[in-house]
This record gives sequence, structure tokens and C-alpha cells, in this order.
Amino acid sequence: MAAVDELRFDPWDPAFVADPYPAYAELRERGRVIRYEPTDQWLVPHHADVSALLRDRRLGRTYQHRFTHEDFGRTAPPEEYEPFHTLNDHGMLDLEPPDHTRIRRLVSKAFTPRTVERLKPYVERLAGELVDGLVAAGGGDLLTDVAEPLPVAVIAEMLGIPASERAPLRPWSADICGMYELSPSEETAGRAVRASVEFSEYLLELIAARRKEPGDDLISGLIAAHDEGDRLTEQEMISTAVLLLNAGHEATVNATVNGWWALFRNPDQLAALRADHSLVPTAVEELMRYDTPLQLFERWVLDEIEIDGTVIPRGAEIAMLFGSANHDPSVFAAPDRLDLTRGENPHISFSAGIHYCIGAPLARIELAASMGALLAKAPTLRLAAEPERRPNFVIRGLAGLSVEVG
Repeated sequence: MAAVDELRFDPWDPAFVADPYPAYAELRERGRVIRYEPTDQWLVPHHADVSALLRDRRLGRTYQHRFTHEDFGRTAPPEEYEPFHTLNDHGMLDLEPPDHTRIRRLVSKAFTPRTVERLKPYVERLAGELVDGLVAAGGGDLLTDVAEPLPVAVIAEMLGIPASERAPLRPWSADICGMYELSPSEETAGRAVRASVEFSEYLLELIAARRKEPGDDLISGLIAAHDEGDRLTEQEMISTAVLLLNAGHEATVNATVNGWWALFRNPDQLAALRADHSLVPTAVEELMRYDTPLQLFERWVLDEIEIDGTVIPRGAEIAMLFGSANHDPSVFAAPDRLDLTRGENPHISFSAGIHYCIGAPLARIELAASMGALLAKAPTLRLAAEPERRPNFVIRGLAGLSVEVG
């Protein structure tokens, strides 16, 4: 097993964050599972193992449905972080059956193929309007002008959050998602706690308003389902709404800017896409694979497992490296080459198993809509300045993407 100082894997090194893929190649050569002391985790870099473990019921996103913190050999989080953990721990992403099954069954009704397909005209119209604004201005920040407002507006519309009340959603989400990074600082935790309190208080008021005057939105639907006997606590409603907002736009925002930055760095592929817009569906999949928005997904070992002769005990934490799995040469031919025509593309950017992203069909529609609108309305779109990458590792994105249209 490699010593820590021999590994190029370093989530806090700006050079690694800028381009983690060479370090992933090294990890895959080292073995199927690598102990990483700085985060007290086991790193899993290969596609086959990540895919299998996402479906392995001996692992869980939580352990508290079976064990106390003490039983599991873990320390309870600090009391001052309680608002964040209450919010986070009641969302279906961090629940296991039967609670996960119950909540996902209710929410999935809003994400059926028919429901999502009905949203397509709205998504395409909004994407077109946002790109029109970018073109009229001669350019701007692709992140703030197109990538962010599109998915935030779509999921807020689904939840029934009025347009006049949406401004805090993205800042709240960004602060909460800071806690998903490895070893977040006290300052990051403080921002997440404040955002959790403010977002929860807002949703409490919105739920109360929808109880009095239901609408044709997801929150009203969850209230109705509760009243009809599908039990959903008020905290579960709040946590579900926050999760849908966070997960419903973070990946799409980052996939958009990561994708266009990759296209600008691969002008031959961008030229091919501009010449043939029918490549958009495969381009969306390839860009999600090539620079994965969610680089790492953690799960707890509930029952001892063995990987390639290494026994991983109950109580350990596994870090499944999505970014590495998506560049595994045993699955993807020439994985470090961007190929918008790649047909067989079993990337795991949307996870797998019971925690497979429920909003994946909607994310694909949003990504295709913004890409299609930019290709059609801004055919001369070009990079205006070298972008700055956000320092985050787990949720991978840019601080902005300055572009020009001339």
C-alpha cells in the first residue's frame, strides 16, 4: 500500500483540484482500494468496483438506522452543527430503507418520464431567453447568465417557490453544499448552519401557505400525499425540498460550465458539434463523463466487506471516486480524450442503485436545452478569459466562465 506522501491524490492541493485525472490514473494502478489516512477513508478508483458498491446493501449513506454513533465507533457531530444535520439527515439522499423508499416513492411521481417531458417546452423557452440576453449583451459570464438561472428556475417552479422569492436559493444551496467537501472548516460549517436555519424557516412558511392554499406544485403534492395517508413529517418535507433544490441544480450548473470549458479546450470537438447539432445528446453524456461534476460519493460500511483481499471493517467509510471511474480505461477507450461521438458511455455521474439521481432525466433536458440554444443563437461563442476553478474538490466547478459573442 502506498504511503500517503507518495500519492498525488491531495484534495487540498490547487494543482490536484485543477486536474485530478493524472492522480486518479495513479490510484487505479496502485490497486482496487487504497487507504487514505488524512480523511480516514478507503478510496475506490475503479469503475467496476464503484458501480458494484453503489448497489451493495452492506454499505449505507447513513448508519443511524442501525447503530448509534458510539456503537459505530464514531463521534457525534458538534451540537452547534445540529441545524445542518437535522436538515441533511432527513433528506432521502442520506436515508436508507424503509424511510428512503417511502420518500422516494412520493417524490418520484413528480419525475416520471411523462411529467419531465411536459417540462421540456418550458425549459427550452427559458434557455432560449437566457441565451438571447447573453447575445444581446455581447457576452458575459456563462455561469451566472445561463448555467445557474436555468436549473434554479426549473426546480423552483416545480417546488412552487415564487419568482420574487428565489434570490436566496443559490446562496443557501452553495453554503449548505460546502459541508459535502472533505473535512470542511469551521467557517464553512458556520455558513452551512446559517443557511440551513434560514432555508428551513422559509420553507416552513411556504408549507404553511400551501396548506391554506394548495397549488399545482410539488410541495402541495407532498402535503396532499401526507393528508391522504402517505406519512411525511414536516421535517421530511423541508429536507426533501432542500435536497431537490440543491441536487436539482448543482450538477447541472457545474456540468454546463465544465462542459463548455472542455469544449473551448478541444476546438476540434466544438467545431464538430457546431457543424452537427444532432450530436447534442451524446455530447451531454460525454461532457458529464469527461469532467464529472460530482467527483466523490461517500458511504459507510455497515457490514464487513472485502475488496481484492483487503478486509474493510464495519464502521469504515468508503470514498467512491466517480471522476476516476469515469476515466477507467478498462471501460472507456481513450478515456482522457473528449469524444462527442462516444456511443457506449456507461458513466456513473448520476450514481447508481437506490440513490441513482431521481432528477437525471430533467438534468439531461436542461443540459441539452442550454447547449442547443447556445449553438443556435451564439454560434461564435468564444472564451473571453481563462476561468478560475472553485477550490472545491467533491463538487467540481468553475467560479465563472467569461465568454464573448461577436
